[in-house]
Amino acid sequence: MQVDWKFAPCKYRCGAVNLRDKNAVREPRKEDNRPKRRHTFLRIDSWIDSTVWNAGFRLAEWWEETTIFFRRFRMRGWKRALFEVLGETATWGTAGSVLMLALALPAFEETKGNWRAQSDFAVTFLDRYGSEIGHRGIIHEDSVPIDELPDHLIKAVLATEDRRFFDHWGIDFLGLARAMTENARAGGVVQGGSTLTQQLAKNLFLSNERTIERKIKEAFLAVWLECNLSKKEILRLYLDRAYMGGGTFGAAAAAQFYFGKAITDVNLAESAMLAGLFKAPARYAPHVNLPAARGRANEVLTNMVQGGLMTEGQVIAARLTPATVIDRAQVKAPDFFLDWAFDEVQRIAAPFAQHSLIVRTTIDMGLQHAAEDSVESSLRQYGESYNVKQGALVMVENGGAVRAMVGGRDYGESQFNRATRALRQPGSSFKVYTYAAAMEKGMTPETVVVDAPITWRGWSPQNYARKYAGRVTLMNALARSINTVPVRLAKDKLGTEIIAATAKRMGVETPIRTDKTMPLGTSEVTVLDQATAYAVFPAGGLQSRRHGISQILNYDGDILYDFGRDAPPARRVLSEQAVSSMNRILTQIPVIGTARRAALDNGIVTGGKTGTTQAYRDAWFIGFTGDYTTAVWFGNDDYTSTDEMTGGSLPAMTFKRLMDYAEQGIEHRAIPGIDNPLPDATKEPEAVADAKPDENALPPLVRPRSLSAEVTRLLKAIGATFEKASPLKAPDKSSGRVAVLDTPTDNPPNRVTTSATSN
Repeated sequence: MQVDWKFAPCKYRCGAVNLRDKNAVREPRKEDNRPKRRHTFLRIDSWIDSTVWNAGFRLAEWWEETTIFFRRFRMRGWKRALFEVLGETATWGTAGSVLMLALALPAFEETKGNWRAQSDFAVTFLDRYGSEIGHRGIIHEDSVPIDELPDHLIKAVLATEDRRFFDHWGIDFLGLARAMTENARAGGVVQGGSTLTQQLAKNLFLSNERTIERKIKEAFLAVWLECNLSKKEILRLYLDRAYMGGGTFGAAAAAQFYFGKAITDVNLAESAMLAGLFKAPARYAPHVNLPAARGRANEVLTNMVQGGLMTEGQVIAARLTPATVIDRAQVKAPDFFLDWAFDEVQRIAAPFAQHSLIVRTTIDMGLQHAAEDSVESSLRQYGESYNVKQGALVMVENGGAVRAMVGGRDYGESQFNRATRALRQPGSSFKVYTYAAAMEKGMTPETVVVDAPITWRGWSPQNYARKYAGRVTLMNALARSINTVPVRLAKDKLGTEIIAATAKRMGVETPIRTDKTMPLGTSEVTVLDQATAYAVFPAGGLQSRRHGISQILNYDGDILYDFGRDAPPARRVLSEQAVSSMNRILTQIPVIGTARRAALDNGIVTGGKTGTTQAYRDAWFIGFTGDYTTAVWFGNDDYTSTDEMTGGSLPAMTFKRLMDYAEQGIEHRAIPGIDNPLPDATKEPEAVADAKPDENALPPLVRPRSLSAEVTRLLKAIGATFEKASPLKAPDKSSGRVAVLDTPTDNPPNRVTTSATSN
């Protein structure tokens, strides 16, 4: 048999016999019993090839048939252009809707809570001495249904705030287009496009921050309100919740405050004046600026005529006879504090059966007025030169009672509380938490560290002056606000988790980020957080236990809550050694450090720390004496930079102005852990190093004194003696004299009468 070698099967090519050798002897071939795996693999490969080819062939057939089918729908000419536009619109509209929904999801979290609970409370607030200072909430007995309100009041509100209220679903696109057109013509904002429902959504759930994110949330919440409430319910909530100036909320309270009558009795002129308050209550409040209020009311009457709700003949009488108001002394209510205190009341009193309450707060109206004056005078005098428009302040008496709170420059202009709700970077004022954690680890103010270039996780922080001092003590590093030292402590000794835990223990309630930049104050906090945490230092390391409510009573006089009785005792958050070390450092900053303008007169020892953020967006000073801790912040709501304002400038000067007032005529307490903590009354106060008098400075505030410090101490001693004295006991009736005690045995006697009997 002739075999072609090229195409010979493997069994011939691989056999033991060489077929090329004709003389070779062929040996018998053994039977191979192994499974023929090669053929199995070939079959599998063939099946895969055929399956893939068939699938591709069928897919191509389907695609061709589909293409042929859709060719009949192919548009040409103007129809194609129209469908292209519609397709792109649908695509981008869907993407935009998904994006807006993602932005609005955080706002919907607010609706999960009991947002109606505010209407369940009617609270009368008193200051620390028992004087009435304001109200919050709505008394249901005085809340008038929409159907019972005067028709001209409803028309005045709708004509001014939302003429198409009953025609839209929360967002009025026609009204928005009209407002944009009018604003474009005027070259500024002369009309608003927000509906009444959007304004209610802002009042219920959001703040007054002017951001795109807030407007998106506001729009979604307005639609949500329209889906869950009737038009009458929305209008009633709006009339009951809106701020109306003079510390009043709601149209019913405003009618009583300005006109001394029920809301059902107001006439057309008074209704127009009330409707004019919704836009700017501080500017048009009639007890503050009656001519402006009457001018605004005249605009409301014009809106009613233009909107077709009334004729000119019907409003002419109201134009000729404008509303008059009750002559009230302009007593400024602490509205920012009351808003925060009202939230505290709702939290504390939620389990109580009664929600009509009298609340004694911790606020001291003398200190409150001084705090407002300090912030406002600083902004008026230096605001333009520093390019700063807003400020906030919180004063806490050592022991935790909030004595003053300024949440912004003008409550009527913006009710957003910058003291409790604004999250701002603290800058170098955050460094105290890093140093406090270091002191807890056993370091001291004399511990030497290196101020030199450092890189941590790819980040290289630099000092303010781009210079390095080499070996420095911790006291010198914090006093000079060196940046590399706290970063080096965090990297080599502490870690960011320990620093965050220290800040939390001291009273910072805002969530703290633990990234590498956190030691330099990039994690946002509130002014109230800073005041709370710094108050730990004069408290000797104990919790400051900040609070604005001292007692809650019902109208029968029963005490439902008492802070001294019901609040848990203060626990230690810093060791005595750490507090002593920190106080030694912080009291040197107003002397040799960055806060020399915060040093007080009369030799009163002051501690504190400045803070300035990147691009000069925020400036802080948080300081304390043995009596008070005060946190001061200045900046802009839109986060624009100031004109190189630092914490040692305007914030420190504002702190000094307020604290000089607060420390007058009181018995001073000592800052623990330092030498010579109290001023020597026999010596004249020494001038602060390098301090120069400011010729343009305002005259200092003078605190009115009703009693001298000596008389105050004497009266306190007498009161303490009475509290410790044992109660009187009635003698045996068989004796000739009888003592009558008409007070409980756990209180000092109010009246003791004695009588003599004779035979």
